[in-house]
Amino acid sequence: MASPGGNSRSRRPNKRPNSPAAATVGGKRRRPGTPSAAAAASAPEAPEVAAVSQNLAAATAAPEATPDKQFVFKDQNFVHSGKGGVSAGKKTWKNLKQILAMERTLPWKPDDPTYSSLDGPPSFKPAKKYSDLSGLPASYTDPHTKIRYANTDEFSRIRMLPSDIVTGYLALRRAYTPVP
Repeated sequence: MASPGGNSRSRRPNKRPNSPAAATVGGKRRRPGTPSAAAAASAPEAPEVAAVSQNLAAATAAPEATPDKQFVFKDQNFVHSGKGGVSAGKKTWKNLKQILAMERTLPWKPDDPTYSSLDGPPSFKPAKKYSDLSGLPASYTDPHTKIRYANTDEFSRIRMLPSDIVTGYLALRRAYTPVP
C-alpha cells in the first residue's frame, strides 16, 4: 500500500509531447518554432497563402491606380471661420463692472432679465453665522445678550459691554427687537 507522501516519481507520467525535450529529430534538439529542413522541403505552399501574397503585392504596387475618393461625411464647400485655435488669439475676460455698464447701454424692456436683476433661489444650506465682535465664524451665542462670539476671549469682552453697545451690535446685525 502506497503512502500519500511517498515517492512521487513513480506516479509521474512521461514527458509531454510538446515539450522542447521531446522535439528531437535524429537525436538532436531543434529550436521550437523553427521547422526542420526535411519538413520545410516536403510541405507544399498552401493556396490561401499564395493568394494573400499576390493581393498584397498588387495593393502595394499601384497606389495611384485607385481613383480619388470623395467622402460622404466631408463638406466640399467648408471654409474654416477662424474662431478658436491659433487664429483666434487670446480670449479677453470682462469683469462685472464692464458687464453691468454694457447692460445699461443696451435697449432693455422693463421686464427683461439682466445680469443685475437675476435672483437665485433660496439656499438649502443654513446661513453662516459670524461673530459680532471679530467677524470670525461664530459657533456660540451669548444667552443674555444674544450676541454671537467665536472664542472665550470675546465672551469675556461681551459680558463687560454696556447695554447700549450691545444694542448697537444687535442693530447692525438687524437682530435687535425692542420690547414695546
